Amino acid sequence: MRYTDGNRLTLLCNGEQYFPALVEAVDGARHEVFLETYIYADDETGSQVTDALARAAARGVAVQLLIDGFGSRGFPARFQRILAGAGARLQVYRPVRIWSLRRDRLRRLHRKNACVDGRLAFVGGINIIDDYAEAMPSPPRLDYAVRIEGPLSAQVRERAARLWARLAREPRRPAPAPPGPFADGHRAALVVRDSLLHRRDIERAYLDSIDAAREEIVIANAYFLPGRRFRQALVAAARRGVRVVLLLQGRVEYLLLHLASRAMYGQLLDAGIEIWEYERSFLHAKVAAFDGAHCCVGSSNIDPYSLLMALEANVFVDDRRFTAQLRGGLEEAMRAGARWIPPQHWRRRPLWQRVPIWIAHGITRLLVAFAGYERYH
Repeated sequence: MRYTDGNRLTLLCNGEQYFPALVEAVDGARHEVFLETYIYADDETGSQVTDALARAAARGVAVQLLIDGFGSRGFPARFQRILAGAGARLQVYRPVRIWSLRRDRLRRLHRKNACVDGRLAFVGGINIIDDYAEAMPSPPRLDYAVRIEGPLSAQVRERAARLWARLAREPRRPAPAPPGPFADGHRAALVVRDSLLHRRDIERAYLDSIDAAREEIVIANAYFLPGRRFRQALVAAARRGVRVVLLLQGRVEYLLLHLASRAMYGQLLDAGIEIWEYERSFLHAKVAAFDGAHCCVGSSNIDPYSLLMALEANVFVDDRRFTAQLRGGLEEAMRAGARWIPPQHWRRRPLWQRVPIWIAHGITRLLVAFAGYERYH
């Protein structure tokens, strides 16, 4: 990881903090906006963001919206008309037209990034979809993003501009002058995952942080299906006396993945790792805190899809105050909305509960092997 000093970072929890900040940033744009997202829904939030992008394009801002062809396959025609009418540009990453058995169909744009004028950026796990208290019949998904001012925002912009130009087969837009560092800023690094030069960068960054931990590791991850190296690193940390805490999905969102991830509970619990299942709402966070000193916020789950196939982006932050804020939020989530899994209770589960987990894990391994990643497990 290449850390950059002098960044001013703001932790945003859930859509109720993220969407107003994003719309405000777009409304303040003067030159350009890049927005990348996996899901772009036909709902109130989608309408608000679309209107903000259209307002920016109408006043002469170069607006570039990149959506994933699978996650946003229902992108409404009315949004397309609004954006095109204002002069905004839209691209779809790997459009889904017909069912295919090709393995590369699984390579998706899963990151959720935005950059305004090269000076202000957002990185995190929050899609463009209604996911805030006023819009939901139940509490919103637990999720995070980080607002970035300073030199790191130029790196987010560079990644977005490079991908846009490659897909559009056009020269990259000239980059604006990079913003200067803030004297009281945070030290942070942008870590991306792609299928070219950065295939395992996010996984390596996690493993380095786990191996360096001496006191505590707290990981909150929505879809947790780590490979062998990742599991071994967590077990090794617990055995050398590090408190390892996993906050995982408690509600069933995708049944196969939900069951398959539980096949690993036994190994982790036997090593002394704490497992908490978040049940107050759906968990969508992809964050972690290490030794109360550094942390990460991003789009990458700890599963074969995110770590081996999708385009992802995480920000790793080397700052105790920022880490304490994130750590405190996770502690509150565990206290108010999660259930601890007692190791002895897990070992005494009846057979009818164990069999579906074994079957789901076997199916998942076959799917991972079909995708060409036989060694992941």
